[in-house]
Amino acid sequence: MHQKGAIQIIEWEDLDKRKFYSLGVFMTLTTRATVYPFSLIRTRLQVQRGTALYSGTWDAFCKILGAEGMVGLYRGFMVNTFTLVSGQAYITTYELARKYVSNYSPSNTVKSVIAGGSASLVAQTITVPIDIVSQQLMMQGQGEHLTRFKVKPKMAIAASKHNFTFGQTKDIMTQILAADGFRGFYRGYVASLLTYIPNSALWWPFYHFYTERLSRLAPTECPHLLLQAIAGPMAAATASTLTNPMDVVRARVQVNCKLTNPMDVVRARVQVEGRSSVIETFKQLLAEEGMWGLTKGLSARVISSLPTSVLIVVGYETLKRLSLRDDLVQNRHW
Repeated sequence: MHQKGAIQIIEWEDLDKRKFYSLGVFMTLTTRATVYPFSLIRTRLQVQRGTALYSGTWDAFCKILGAEGMVGLYRGFMVNTFTLVSGQAYITTYELARKYVSNYSPSNTVKSVIAGGSASLVAQTITVPIDIVSQQLMMQGQGEHLTRFKVKPKMAIAASKHNFTFGQTKDIMTQILAADGFRGFYRGYVASLLTYIPNSALWWPFYHFYTERLSRLAPTECPHLLLQAIAGPMAAATASTLTNPMDVVRARVQVNCKLTNPMDVVRARVQVEGRSSVIETFKQLLAEEGMWGLTKGLSARVISSLPTSVLIVVGYETLKRLSLRDDLVQNRHW
């Protein structure tokens, strides 16, 4: 019988690494495929001015599905699958950082904050160029007037016939290189770090905090995995709400949508990724839409984060249990 509140955490040294990585790729791909439509909706909501195109998450879902079909909800998904690399980099960095920090601090909160932030830093360095391209593809269709980069008409026709095509991807990448050079693939990198590092650093400690609290309230015989599956969405909703303003800025900087003021267009093209573009985008957003603009896409983000968190928690905790070293399998209570 386990002690209330004492849910065992499987650490890096407890894992069979071959099982961990082979099963991890499948888990990550399944999760991304499930929540991708909400990511697309969130991006379109955040980039639009006011409610010019969609009035909310449900309205966006219905309009995209009606006008573009299921293909519209998965625009850019094939490119986005390359983030599987960053997913594996994330979990590796997280586990190794926890192990390293444990040499200096026994606090699970400290380990979670540092490891979560470090993992996000590594992952975003890999992910941002992929996000730049996939987000531009997300904006094609009903949202193409909001972005500088558009696929050629022939490419669009081909895409409608054959679902997904890398011809569109090549077209977008060529336009980004021509307009901004290689640095165009890291547009919004600072904004991404300011969004996802805090989000990751907050999610893990909140996740463990909620798990421990639920464990103390639940009956002793309650499965740990069930408690963790509940704690995951709670942590995601908390972290998403706190970091959404920066996520709106990140989307605007990366997509670099059309601006009403010609001087803003010049400034956006001249500015490189970095502090100035983040601050200017933030100021512009506040000037045009006020504080309310900082909540754009929050419902879509929370909605997508809830099932994502359940899948991640159940998948990740199950993955770690299936990847336990053989000599530890019989000694753990789940």
